[in-house]
Amino acid sequence: MTGNAGIHVLSDKQWAELEPLIDEVRPHCKVSHENLRQTIEAILWRHQNGAKWRAIPGELGPWWKAAQTFIRWSRLGVWERLLDLVQEGRVALGMAFLDGTNLRAHQKAAGAKKGGPTARSEIAVKHLVAHVAATAPRPA
Repeated sequence: MTGNAGIHVLSDKQWAELEPLIDEVRPHCKVSHENLRQTIEAILWRHQNGAKWRAIPGELGPWWKAAQTFIRWSRLGVWERLLDLVQEGRVALGMAFLDGTNLRAHQKAAGAKKGGPTARSEIAVKHLVAHVAATAPRPA
């Protein structure tokens, strides 16, 4: 798997399916991204757990690198393009069950401005997290 000892978000099979898609949509820059898989796993871990960026475990690399990559790719529309490729059927989707529980919002939550510069990317990554969870191997 990855170079980290304890936390694995993606199996080798899942990474093998996602890596070519990520390479297709990500911005190519002068300096290659060091350990891209670890950074992607940190981003997925953060969205699976609903944690803050600084709460990303050290085994998944520096939190700031994951945050910086997520924000930069959000502004460039990388997550939306990646989700589009996944939804086109380029990756075999598994079955997922979603909880339909309703939660009440705080009384002061009404009227807040919807979204922000990274709101659509947050949704795209959450869809990717659901895909990863759906295709994860099930214990026997």
